[in-house]
Amino acid sequence: MRPLFSTEGLHPRIAFRRWREMMCDQMVPNEIRNLDAAPFHGRIEVTAIGALPITRSVQSSTRTEVTPEAVRRNGRGDRLYAVFSQSGRHAVQQNEREALARAGDFVVLDHRPGVSEIETGTFLILDLPRERLESVLGPSQLFTALAVEANLASTMLANTYVQELIRVGDRLNPDGAARMASIGIDLVVASLAERLAQAVPRSIHGNATVQRAKAYVEAHLSDTTLDPPKLAAAVGVSLRRLQELFHERDRHISDYIWGRRLEAAAKRLADPACAHLSIGMLAYGCGFSSQAHFARRFKDRHGMSARDYRRAHR
Repeated sequence: MRPLFSTEGLHPRIAFRRWREMMCDQMVPNEIRNLDAAPFHGRIEVTAIGALPITRSVQSSTRTEVTPEAVRRNGRGDRLYAVFSQSGRHAVQQNEREALARAGDFVVLDHRPGVSEIETGTFLILDLPRERLESVLGPSQLFTALAVEANLASTMLANTYVQELIRVGDRLNPDGAARMASIGIDLVVASLAERLAQAVPRSIHGNATVQRAKAYVEAHLSDTTLDPPKLAAAVGVSLRRLQELFHERDRHISDYIWGRRLEAAAKRLADPACAHLSIGMLAYGCGFSSQAHFARRFKDRHGMSARDYRRAHR
């Protein structure tokens, strides 16, 4: 791997400041704090095998917070990050979930607000294409901030493979590197799939299915063709089964979809950043195929027209 940065040789007074500046320049500007009383030490090495960028971080303990503002400023929504703990522990809070990854474990992080605390150790970070993972596993909310333990067979394979791939990467020709990197990504996906299967015992399978359906709705609100049959097909259950699961929670699928569309529309009407959008365009962007349909449903929900709602919230 190619050295990118090291605090070696830097005065202890400025070592952490330089580290923080480097992390904000090279990655996403974050709020980073040094958690150690002792002088900070850190080293970053990087490589890219095929289309798979890999970073090795050897560092003292830190706390990193990714804020909503940082996410908005630095759009990397097409990427996910698998963080393998080679030594040291990694605690994560993201997507209303908490995880603790120990040595040998890994956890996937999204480009969303969250908090990450790293204990002194060594960590490998794989920069992964979101589409590749979500095409197999579903929306990233299902598997981000979920510790994938080292005792799973697929995790052992993924760990070993990634380390060997780094070791021999410079000997691979471009075609070979692309193929080997693709296998590495598939092993990460397989590990996540095994972990998800383990995390969903039969008794709560229905909850997981409903959560997956809700995540799909969030990701496809603007799709005017989204309806209960299409949603059931997307999450891999029959329409009847999905209806049963929603009814058990005193909800109807179609009511949930329209409710989320109306909530999204109300939020955008109140958002100054959307003031330039006509109400028709805004309605279409929230999944309504006609402005008349939107106007009727919006007034039923909020007791006023969309135009009056926008004026009242300016």
